[in-house]
This record gives sequence, C-alpha cells and structure tokens, in this order.
Amino acid sequence: MTDMTIKRVDEMESIWDGRFVRARASLGARSFGMNIWNLPPNWNQNWEHDHVTPPVADREEEVYTALQGKAILRVAGEDHILEPGVFVRVGAAEKRVVGTGDESAQVLCIGAVPGAAYSPLPIVELGGPDTV
Repeated sequence: MTDMTIKRVDEMESIWDGRFVRARASLGARSFGMNIWNLPPNWNQNWEHDHVTPPVADREEEVYTALQGKAILRVAGEDHILEPGVFVRVGAAEKRVVGTGDESAQVLCIGAVPGAAYSPLPIVELGGPDTV
C-alpha cells in the first residue's frame, strides 16, 4: 500500500467561508505546517503577527507564495508582491500580514521550526477552532 494522499484544494477542510484552508491537516502531513489563503480583491487582513509573541509563540519560519493572482505580503512595514513564481521566507521574529489589491489571490504558506519537531496550533487541525 502506498503512503500518500491526493486532494484538490476544494476537497480540503476550510474555515472562514473558505478563506483559510487547512491543507496540511487535510493531507495528513505531520512534519511541517501548510495552509492556503483564498483572498478576495481588496482584502486587508487585520492580523499582523510574528511567531515569537503569544498567542503564536511557536518560533516558526514561514515561506509564502501565490498559487494564483497577486497578494501583498507586508513584512516589517515593507510591502512585497506575491505572485506565482515568487517565494518569500519570513523569519519567526518578523511581523507579517497578507492582503490583496485589485485582484483575488490564492496564497500558500508553509512553516516549520528550524531544528525542532513541528507542533500544530489547534486552529490548523481538522475540526479545530476558528480562532488562534
């Protein structure tokens, strides 16, 4: 028997009217975090955060890329355009927030703690809460 899982994004569990997709948990991956954001045009996420300050003090570094469309990744107060083919790694201590301009975007975020085992927050687990 092959140890693998195949799912389309629309088959994965999501919260917030489909804006946040629990991709890692839906696939059964356990060694890193992976979520997908489906963002409408002119969407401004109000959750600027880092990964060293509670409630998300897990020390994860994250990699972001757009699977579709364009998004804006603000890191330490500076805007960066995410589009297919552009990847951005953000260290745990950097404040970050994702939003969009005139077009929608589908953003992939992958995270892990350098040198440590991955421990998911409850919000990214299947059936988990919809707040951090």
